[in-house]
Amino acid sequence: MKEQRSMGRMWHLYKMGGLTSAIAGAVGAQNAQQMAFIRSMSKEQRKDSIMDTPLSDMEVVVFDLETTGFYPTNGDEIISFGAVLLKGEELVPEQTFYSLVNPKRRVPKHITELTGITNAMTEDAPDLMQVLHDFMEFVGKRMLIAHASGHDKQFLNAALWRTSKVNLTHRVLDTMLVAKWLEPNRESYSLDDLLEHSGIEITTRHHALEDSIMTAKLWQNYLRRILSRNVITLGDLYAYLSKH
Repeated sequence: MKEQRSMGRMWHLYKMGGLTSAIAGAVGAQNAQQMAFIRSMSKEQRKDSIMDTPLSDMEVVVFDLETTGFYPTNGDEIISFGAVLLKGEELVPEQTFYSLVNPKRRVPKHITELTGITNAMTEDAPDLMQVLHDFMEFVGKRMLIAHASGHDKQFLNAALWRTSKVNLTHRVLDTMLVAKWLEPNRESYSLDDLLEHSGIEITTRHHALEDSIMTAKLWQNYLRRILSRNVITLGDLYAYLSKH
């Protein structure tokens, strides 16, 4: 009982913003520092509003995750992160992020067949806390963009909560939602179909970085069309998206 009260007190101190030596001792100094960074970023993100930012000037990070399945609450894990930076309409090819993750479990055979990620590849990969810290450091305070973002958001949220007891506070824009506004009568809004329709080369699918780059090129296409409709700010865009 005394030990439980002690751990509860340490966690209370940590939530109050203090990275104590007790917490560092409980979870490991490096993990404690990574946890503190993630929690600090989440807190700072809540202070900033980007709704008035012109879309033509906005820096965004387009990202994708590969996972062992569809259900983070049922034991599925992230096995890779990929991301790329855009400044307005400009894709910044030298500003990319990619890392495998050790999921601490076996990668199912059908996932290996889909992604090319094997158990041997993940065994030597860094753990989730390390990769999550590095990914959030790459993202900074920028808005996130993903295609069919529900899957990625639920896994990212689960990872943030499990490692750092915070929820995702970054705004995530879904290119599928944008596509449904720009092209309301399409039969399919899959990434493959939208890339093909937009004349964007399909390279390696189900690779987190390659999918991020292709989605970024799709966003470039959509952003030019959005701006041509005199939609200037992120707030303007969300006002239109909310009607569809």
